[in-house]
Amino acid sequence: MGIKMDDKTVKLGVIGLGNIAQAHINNVLQGEVKNTQLTAVCSRQQGKNALEGVCHFTSYQSLIDSGMVDAVLIATPTMSHFEIAQYALQKNLHVLLEKPIGLSSFEGEQLVASVQPGTQFALMLNQRTDANYLKIKQIVDSGVLGEITRTHWTMTNWFRPEIYFQASDWRATWKGEGGGALVNQCIHNIDIFQWICGVPESINGFCEFGKYHDIEVEDEVTAYFRYANKATGVFVASTGESPGVNRFDVIGDKGSLHFDAGKLIQKLNQQSTHAFSKSTTDMFGTPEVTTTDITANAQINQHAIILNNFVRAILFGETLMTPAQAGLASLDIANAILMSSWTNQQVKLPLDRKAYQSLLEHKIESSNLRVKSNIQATIDMSKSYR
Repeated sequence: MGIKMDDKTVKLGVIGLGNIAQAHINNVLQGEVKNTQLTAVCSRQQGKNALEGVCHFTSYQSLIDSGMVDAVLIATPTMSHFEIAQYALQKNLHVLLEKPIGLSSFEGEQLVASVQPGTQFALMLNQRTDANYLKIKQIVDSGVLGEITRTHWTMTNWFRPEIYFQASDWRATWKGEGGGALVNQCIHNIDIFQWICGVPESINGFCEFGKYHDIEVEDEVTAYFRYANKATGVFVASTGESPGVNRFDVIGDKGSLHFDAGKLIQKLNQQSTHAFSKSTTDMFGTPEVTTTDITANAQINQHAIILNNFVRAILFGETLMTPAQAGLASLDIANAILMSSWTNQQVKLPLDRKAYQSLLEHKIESSNLRVKSNIQATIDMSKSYR
């Protein structure tokens, strides 16, 4: 569906009315997103969260076919991402999809391939707007750290109590999400990891399934990465550890960056470690190091930034900050970690997406959505992205 340049308003439909969808709706209604009018919403329950002047649909097909929207924001359970996004893209609607792009990168690849010229297809990779991650990427890309030799991220402060899973029928099931900690909580972290440090050449994954919770998917992960330049990396995640840790390290041969508990520290050697080791007569000597706190404390509305960019891309041709294809690499890594754990073998990248899809479909065949608990869980949106 085309939009005339002089209209300068995108008519937006939101599909799904869960916690994250409500956050997006509030951003639009409160004026955080420019040139946008919320015209329609969709949920399975008639009249849920009724909004004045906004049409409510119980079928995503009916909303998409209504002619009331130029673009849709899809914030439904992961298992429906593929079918809804595919239907909208086939109708030439612009699509902004919540993470992840699908149950697998195989699904995501099919969606990306279906995008027609002139249609904007973006993914809500909102953490790419975080000031500290942007600073880390800028420094790594500048080369000031030298050649990257080691990377590490321990991300275990995604603690989830049992009620978090019981409150939903789809969460933490192969059928509903295609995984657990990797594709729900940590997909943002994996995206930032590869965005900054690159995609590894091979992965050895070690997952624990239902270690802390009554779930069938992974709730603890340790993965070992090897990169083309022989750099190594480790990624650790858990939804059952409290208190948790959020520490991200990028080590180069000229310096390092350390992001821990919200503080970003840069350490730069006064001379190259390689040069120092050749010139010094002190067999235990180390270079002098300059340590600087470079923490960025800017408070921003990450989701609104991505949604504003999506709207400007539609109206004015602005380049998408987070095009949907950008979400394939992180899902490849998450899928490879699971595949390695299932097969007890190292997985080479690029990922054989068809082979992974076959393994996932086998898991889905024996997976069942759970019966939801009657207990109403309160979700703190500062700690959960969906």
